[in-house]
Amino acid sequence: METFNVVIADDHPIVLLGVRELVERDKRFSVVGQAICSNELINLLSTRQVDLLITDFNMPADSPYGDGLKLVEYVTRHFPKVRVLVLTMISNPLILTRLQELGVLAVIQKNQLHDNIEAALKAIAKGSPVRRNGPPPTSVINDGADLEERFSRLSPKEYEILRLFVQGQGVNEIARGLNRSAKTISTQKVSAMRKLEVNSDQELMAYCIARNVFN
Repeated sequence: METFNVVIADDHPIVLLGVRELVERDKRFSVVGQAICSNELINLLSTRQVDLLITDFNMPADSPYGDGLKLVEYVTRHFPKVRVLVLTMISNPLILTRLQELGVLAVIQKNQLHDNIEAALKAIAKGSPVRRNGPPPTSVINDGADLEERFSRLSPKEYEILRLFVQGQGVNEIARGLNRSAKTISTQKVSAMRKLEVNSDQELMAYCIARNVFN
């Protein structure tokens, strides 16, 4: 019987424990490591034989590997043989589409963790395609004018807010992380969008992702 070595990455111990229990129910999968930050994750992938990575989308980002799309892109580029399942609460179709473009097997919503992980593991073990949940792909490739000059208009604070937004954080989450009020964060985000000449969150996300601005 073929077995698969699994690494699980999440900064919440309860999630780590729950995912590990789900994985270890299937004897075809063996958990060979756990990580609670990006540095630990990359170290595991570099030093162990890993077939499958199950990782949270939002990880502590105080490392050169970052988190969110930046981390996933690093993993898929440097460890192309490792299959990746991403856990998240994010439903933004542009982020989900970008994850698919990066080669992620599936994005699993945390509120559907139990059923979706079990279904994904069964498909992987059988060599079948993993069923993708969520909205249909939305193209994020834009052949419009170069935005380099527009991004140069941003203040450092506005740039940081957009970076966190593109990683999937909402205004309230960004405010808590930066120890500012949600009103301040919202005002700075609107100011940044005005400087970039975009009119909606989706348009902003499409520009940033297509140009790999924060990668």
